[in-house]
Amino acid sequence: MRARCGMQIGKPGEPITRLSQAYPDRVEVRGRDLAGDLMGRLTFTEYFHLLLTGREPTEEELFFLDLLLVAIAEHGMMPTNVAARMTLAADPESLQGAVAAGILGTGPVVLGTSEECARLLQRAQAAVEGGAEPAAVAAGIAGEIQADGGKVPGFGHPVHRPVDPRAERILELADERGVSGPHILLARSFGDAVADAWGKPLTMNVAMPIAAVLLDLGFPPDTVKAVPILGRTAGLLAHLAEEREQPLGFLLAASAEEAVRYEPPPE
Repeated sequence: MRARCGMQIGKPGEPITRLSQAYPDRVEVRGRDLAGDLMGRLTFTEYFHLLLTGREPTEEELFFLDLLLVAIAEHGMMPTNVAARMTLAADPESLQGAVAAGILGTGPVVLGTSEECARLLQRAQAAVEGGAEPAAVAAGIAGEIQADGGKVPGFGHPVHRPVDPRAERILELADERGVSGPHILLARSFGDAVADAWGKPLTMNVAMPIAAVLLDLGFPPDTVKAVPILGRTAGLLAHLAEEREQPLGFLLAASAEEAVRYEPPPE
């Protein structure tokens, strides 16, 4: 009698991986010997690029990948860091659970916005390649979003006004090193378009130039979110190391409780 197969949802991919394989005498990663070649030769950033893309980075790819990881790793008591600290306070032995709690908050509002920016820039660039002018494309898309009551990803910040210094530095270095391309042009076009649509300038936050630089360097849009996730993981680990030495998690929880007023339901 044939064994019954469990229910399969969706069409399966080909059962192969091109990432790595462990053998009794070696580990092969992307066709390279881990111990015999990569260890001692590549930095972690170079290795991350190899893992993510399948090839070692160029000088400019390495420079900007390092730059973006540094730019996004730490930003104070953000929701991701607060969630991680409170989780560790509740379960001091679960470092991995606390890191996971922080990373789970990587969404379109906090930290994960670069992915939304990449999709926006990809859509706009497709229109430009079809013959439209970047400024006109940005103005049209920003106008549509504003009319629908939405927000253009990558614009606005509760702290950094009128500019986000991280965003400005990324764009400055992209210009200096000659990597500014069509996606950075579109990012700047969106800055003007957003100001026109909303009747006032809005801060271009760090998410937009992260996406623009990565796309101009040739990273696929689906990989853009990996950069803030990796960078913020380093920041989370630093917060959690500090949390073990100087606990703040329960203080943060108490502050949240004090900040919220309870109202009983009407009778």
